[in-house]
Amino acid sequence: MKKLFFITAAFTLFALFSFAGTDVPAMVKTKFSSLYPGVKKVKWGKEDNKYEAEFEMNEVETSVLFDMNGNVLETETEVPVSQLPSSVSGYCSKNFSGKKIKEASKIVDAKGTVKWEAEIDGKDHLFDDNGNPVQD
Repeated sequence: MKKLFFITAAFTLFALFSFAGTDVPAMVKTKFSSLYPGVKKVKWGKEDNKYEAEFEMNEVETSVLFDMNGNVLETETEVPVSQLPSSVSGYCSKNFSGKKIKEASKIVDAKGTVKWEAEIDGKDHLFDDNGNPVQD
């Protein structure tokens, strides 16, 4: 019975992670599955030797960037604009006068460093946790 369950689970995981055009290494898929076991739909992308999983979890858009060995490099989670630190909102108000922040995200890298992203007029602006602009 355990063997049948394992085969069924393996087949299900294979079906969930099937996609056209991008060959995601098994280690990356396995790591994703262990971190986000409840996620049913994943859109995979590849840039250089990095693999990005885009998905929705608890109705929140999320993306995770992995290296080819399955190590998490960065996690980006959409947040309400109201959850941006006041330093980021203040900078945007001052430097983009009359412009509205359309979307916001919290980005955490593998070291735990937090960056914030604010989309204004279709362009993403990155900030450190103190509200200072940063280059990507």
